[in-house]
Amino acid sequence: MTAIHRTDDVLLTEVQAAEYLALSVRTLQAWRVRGGGPPFVKVGRAVRYARGALIAYALEHTVSSTTEAGAR
Repeated sequence: MTAIHRTDDVLLTEVQAAEYLALSVRTLQAWRVRGGGPPFVKVGRAVRYARGALIAYALEHTVSSTTEAGAR
């Protein structure tokens, strides 16, 4: 489990998170079911994404070539 280290980190809805990552909401939903997407917070039925976690996820998946991307 990934901890939120900053107390002022903003929690985004799945719509906001999808917009932030330039993805569809359906993609985030599929990742939650299959795994492999950014970590999320579940409170009751509400799903939220910490902005810092989205940034970290994007940085972890940053590559400089298609060869590097295929190795993941």
